[in-house]
Amino acid sequence: MNCELCSATGESLLWRDQHCRVVYVEDDDYPGFCRVIWNGHVKEMTDLSAQLRSKLMDTVFIVESAVRDVMQPEKINLASLGNMTPHLHWHVIPRFGDDKHFPNPIWGAALRATHNHHSKDIQERLRAFILERLPV
Repeated sequence: MNCELCSATGESLLWRDQHCRVVYVEDDDYPGFCRVIWNGHVKEMTDLSAQLRSKLMDTVFIVESAVRDVMQPEKINLASLGNMTPHLHWHVIPRFGDDKHFPNPIWGAALRATHNHHSKDIQERLRAFILERLPV
């Protein structure tokens, strides 16, 4: 099986442990976009034990907190779709009133041009916040 989330090639890694990893998604339209990826090839949340589900969701919530703190968005979108890549992962997406798709999902048709007005040190600030709250 060829799963793009099983191979961590080319990712901008913010944090990792034995169960999951947090990566920064390089998307000029959505600065601060992160993804929490389960390391093993697992398809559904209920394939994990209750303890591991809690571990994964605790990580998602810490990443959400990091993105809120660093980016100060109007809203956070959390999404776990996995239709194209059936491998557990969560998208943590900061949303702004002037972003390309707001108020619609980012996977639809764009409503306006991108207004990227965020600083260049986002990755490092997110990494610092996450490392402060998650064990390595």
